[in-house]
Amino acid sequence: MLRDKVVIVTGASSGIGYATALALSKAGAKVAAGARRIDKLESLKNEVQENDGEILIKNLDVTKKEECDSFINLVTKTWNRIDILINNAGIMPLSFFKNLKISEWEEMIDVNLKGVLFCTAAVVPHMITKKTGHIVNISSVAGRIIFPAGSVYCATKHAITAFSEGLRQELSQRYNIKVTCIEPGVVSTELPNTITDKSLESFVESVKKMESLKAEDIANAIIYSIESPHYLNINEILLRPLSQEK
Repeated sequence: MLRDKVVIVTGASSGIGYATALALSKAGAKVAAGARRIDKLESLKNEVQENDGEILIKNLDVTKKEECDSFINLVTKTWNRIDILINNAGIMPLSFFKNLKISEWEEMIDVNLKGVLFCTAAVVPHMITKKTGHIVNISSVAGRIIFPAGSVYCATKHAITAFSEGLRQELSQRYNIKVTCIEPGVVSTELPNTITDKSLESFVESVKKMESLKAEDIANAIIYSIESPHYLNINEILLRPLSQEK
């Protein structure tokens, strides 16, 4: 079902984005991968092409609307269509609010929320014109459950969960555009590396010791949702490691 579909993946340089782009290409999709680390994207491109896949890579900072617009325009010029957008780019510099890491709050809001809005805004006109498409937003279990030192991060993920539902209500029935919100628990990725709050060092270590989900597990959930029958819209998928309590 994915053969020759054009799929955009943001935050594709590592973790969930990298694994998803690779899995999509193996399933026959044409993958447009964007991220800030072009060297990592080159590695992805090499791996995809070794498996005879088709991929387009581009340096992308989702916090800059003009870069999002440019990326989407490049995709449409290359393949003349956009079937699926996977808004995966995100960061997680957790910190206790009292420590006032204001620059980190701003970056989380810019990447986790505004980046999703910018990329979606660039894609939606194309999907509305074709009256078909699928938007997949990567939220988090933190979009449902609040925890200490996660107040701002959780707020960004709550926003993505709410945005996904609002988008579904606006676009699905009217324009045949599916919307899915994926909400992973702890996944073994680079996300904890963005935490600078020294008081969270023990938390980070405990997370690293947990038998976490793998990035490939999330990629499989994404593919499951986008391979669903034309009449079925999988709105949400929440998945956690067996050992994760909350």
